[in-house]
Formats: sequence, C-alpha cells, structure tokens
Amino acid sequence: MLDLLGGFIQELRAAGLPVSLTENLDAMEAVKHIPIEDRDAFKYALGATLVKNNAHWRAFETVFEVYFSLRGPEFAVDPDADGEQWGEMQPGQQQAGGPGGAMDQLTPEQLAEMLYRALMNADEAMMRALARQAVSRYAGMEPGRPVGGTYYLYRTLRNLDLDGMLEKLMESARQEVGGEMTALEERLERDEFETRINQLKQEIEAEIRRRLVADRGVEAMAKTLRKPLPEDVDFMHASRDEMAALRRALYPLTRKLAVRLARKRRHGRKGPLDFRNTVRHSLSYGGVPAEPKFRYPRPAKPEIMVVADISGSVAAFARFTLHLVYAISNQFSKVRAFVFIDGIDEVTRFFEGVEDITDAVHRVNTEADVVWVDGHSDYGHALEVFWERWGKEVGPKTTVILLGDARNNYHSAQSWVLKEMRHRARHVYWLNPEPRSYWDTGDSIIGEYGVHTDGVFECRNLRQLERFVENLA
Repeated sequence: MLDLLGGFIQELRAAGLPVSLTENLDAMEAVKHIPIEDRDAFKYALGATLVKNNAHWRAFETVFEVYFSLRGPEFAVDPDADGEQWGEMQPGQQQAGGPGGAMDQLTPEQLAEMLYRALMNADEAMMRALARQAVSRYAGMEPGRPVGGTYYLYRTLRNLDLDGMLEKLMESARQEVGGEMTALEERLERDEFETRINQLKQEIEAEIRRRLVADRGVEAMAKTLRKPLPEDVDFMHASRDEMAALRRALYPLTRKLAVRLARKRRHGRKGPLDFRNTVRHSLSYGGVPAEPKFRYPRPAKPEIMVVADISGSVAAFARFTLHLVYAISNQFSKVRAFVFIDGIDEVTRFFEGVEDITDAVHRVNTEADVVWVDGHSDYGHALEVFWERWGKEVGPKTTVILLGDARNNYHSAQSWVLKEMRHRARHVYWLNPEPRSYWDTGDSIIGEYGVHTDGVFECRNLRQLERFVENLA
C-alpha cells in the first residue's frame, strides 16, 4: 500500500497538482482512520488531504481511477477472442465477477431491451452489469494493442445507439402521462434521462479503463491518460471541453489576483529615508538616530491600455486576457481596450456598466469594426491608426499591453510606433501566446517589435497569464 500510495502521489505531481510532503503525510494518516474496503471513503479521504483547488478534482479522479482500479481476472482481456467478441470474458470469469455469464447468451435486441429497462427504472446495479457486458461485446479490445480508450469507448457507444435510446425513453414517458407533456415537464424528463445516460457512459468508460490498466499496467495508463490542468491548457489548442474548464477556472483566479494585488499595494516596501523625521525622533535618544524613519510610498494605480489581435489564430488568448484584466479593473485607475485585425476599434464601451464580462467579450467579437481590407492580420496598419487616433492619450501613467503573435502576413511592420509609444508611456509589454521557439519564424516579426518594449512574455496558458498580471500593478 505504501508503494502504491507513493506512486499515486508521484503521478499527481506529474499531472501538475501541487502536493507537498506534509500533505503526503496527511494522506497516509487519513487512510488509517477510514475503512480501507470502502472505496468511496478511501477516495474522498485522499481527495480531502491532497486536492486544494476544485479545478484539479478531475485530474485527481483520473489518476485515482487508474491507481486504484478494480483488479482481478474478470477484467482481463482475452487474447483468443476474435471478431466483435474480442475481449469477451470467459464464462467462469464473468460468473465470478457478477451476472455477466448469463448475459453472454443475450441477443443484441435483448441486451438493448434490458438497457432500456435499467435506464427507465434508474437501476444502477443493472447499468453496471450491462456496461461490463457492452464493453465485452462491442469494444473489440485486444491485449497489447496500442489503441487509446477513446477508440474503445466510441465503438461501444456506437453499437448501443444511446441517442435512439433517449428518444425511446422520452416516448415512454409521454405514454405514461397519457398524452403530450408541457414544455417544463418534457425538459425535466429529458434532463433526468440524459443524466442516467451520462452515468452509463461513465460506467462504460470506467470499465474500459480498468481493462486497459489490467493489460498495460498502472504507470503506462497513468501516463497515457495524463492531461494538463485547466491553468496549463494552451489557449491556442484548447478543445471545447478544455475551453469550458478554462472559463470555470477564470472566476476564482480573478478573485485571488484582486486580493493579492490589493495586499501587495497595501503592504508595499518602505520608501527612502526621511531625514528630517529621523532627526526629530532622535532627540528622545539624546541625538542618536536609533529609530530611522522612512517615507512610505503611495503608488498610483496604473492606467491600462490593452491592444489585442482578435484574428482567428489568437482569438481565444485575447478573449481570456481581456476577461482577466477587466475582472480586476478595480486595481487600476482606468482600463481601455482596443482590438484589431487589419483595422482597429476601441471597445471600452462594451465593458462599461456590464455585470457579465463574458457578454461584453462576445460583443467585442461580433460588433467591433476591425476589418480594413481583407480581414488578415496587419499589425503595422493597426498600430499606425492607433497612434494617429489615440497616441496623444498615452501618458507617463499609462501601461500599454499588446496581445498577439506578431504574425504580420509580410506587411510593413511600422515598428516606429512602438518606439514612440515607449518614450511616452510608463511601460509597454507584449504578450505572445506562441511558444518561444516559434518566435521570428515565418512571418513572425516579434523580435523587431520586442526591442521597443519593456519585455515580451510568453503567455500560452492561465498560469503564465496570472504570473504576468500579478507583477503588473
């Protein structure tokens, strides 16, 4: 058990979860006080001691299901099976594991009927048994085959036709009430059946994962299933589910940053020595300056101008940065936003007086006037127009943040604008969502722009963006 827990902790760290030695010891101690045979209690005891962020729970669950999956011969993959019965368990093994042996003789129609009844009656035990049988019958699992669990899941769900099953369940619900249901009743029934079907999918996925662990080993499967945490997901390559996780992680991040920035400004470091005040207080020590006095700095809140490329390649990055900056806008004296592709438009008006910043960001993407000629990025023209229209408003209290990959489609760079901006502004920063190894390759001219800024930062994920914003104020 100690070796297993040690490997589990190492895999959590490899997945990005911050697990300290103290938390490791706390987890070991917690295990002593719960019944080890109660899998759920064991899982939540480890979760309570090792997981500190709700966004990390899914990664914890994945690693737990791999390291503490159900083991035994009933989950083995049969190398002698063929056709659609690849991976089907031997009758003796299924008898040992539960009701699977009797289900071997069922036709696909009978299996579908049993699944319909289990979903209709919310019979969780039968759903687990049917999930095991469906994987045996339809997944086509072979020992040692280098195929991911997603492929086996797709094969199983395709044969079960759960979309058709949902409509069949809805039709039965309508018949039970003796006619048409109201819109609310239909919505509630559909939500309930969708929840049960999702539960079945999770059972099927867990069954496939258990068999893959039995076939390939814990370490190999943990490495295969390892996914980045929401704060480490690359903005430019995030899937739809990962984007949803990013949006969920953004709100607690903005709260944490706002508190941290306010504390940083409140407890700033001491300023220069106040000579007059020190001499005056030294009189009580006989003229000895035993208690030096300092001038406490009163840092002004910076003005922020965000100039963001919202062309297709970096649109997601621009959305999240605008969302983050406006969510903590009370830490700055003023925030103004400009977006561009080959034309440029000020979009500050979309954020004024709105409660949901997501709606404002959506309006930016749909209503901003950012196309000048062909809708392909032209940094030179956009910067030139920005300087002509709003350059006079850049002052010694202004921090300008430029967002984009600096891929200019071989147009004129107009880097003199950044040079003039740097002379007039307090700071000029450039945030690039591309990996540093891609900079200045192809049509990227980030190096030409970077020499006229206070720094060019790689910002590919929330963690890097958080680190930059924390040092901004």
